Amino acid sequence: MKYFWLSLLTAVAFAGCQNKAERLPFLGRHDYIETENGTDTVYHTIKPFAFVDQDSTPVTNQTFAGKIYVADFFFTSCPTICPVMKTQMLRVYEAYADSSEVLFLSHTIDPEYDDVARLHDYAARLGVNSQKWHFVTGDKEKIYAMAQTSYYVGVRDAGTGPEGFQHSGAFILIDDKGRIRGLYNGTEQTSVDKLIVDIKILLNEING
Repeated sequence: MKYFWLSLLTAVAFAGCQNKAERLPFLGRHDYIETENGTDTVYHTIKPFAFVDQDSTPVTNQTFAGKIYVADFFFTSCPTICPVMKTQMLRVYEAYADSSEVLFLSHTIDPEYDDVARLHDYAARLGVNSQKWHFVTGDKEKIYAMAQTSYYVGVRDAGTGPEGFQHSGAFILIDDKGRIRGLYNGTEQTSVDKLIVDIKILLNEING
């Protein structure tokens, strides 16, 4: 009998380790505050934003309140990594097409060219639901600031035509409280495979 209980306790402990491992990290700067119950950790969150999407609909943090979302930065005339990124993002979109808890947010880094009409055509060619995948444009300085200070990814305008726009190929996974939970290389299938799995892990975490 003692061997039965030892085996059971071992199994429970192992399951506990598995569950603990199946939690994604919090990325970005952490702050610590003293409370009457001890020290609490305050994690980096995405700053307030306001853009407009391919349907001329305002898109803000509230659009994603209580939702998981995947963000990236691109431009429609990109001749290099963007087509690969969008092919990979479509894989993620299709994996969670039926989930109301997972959304997508793509920011153009060339808002002077990528107006609402152009983003609408771009999204239509991809065949995606505009309520689920928002392609946004807006003030260029604000978009670049969001990339660099909220999502911690690089963007740059060298001012020499389409090839002059440079941006990270990262996909950024954001949880239901606006915290960064993962960064993935949007040009590599294996990294995007991990993103697809990590979204499920995050959903399980949020839903208990």
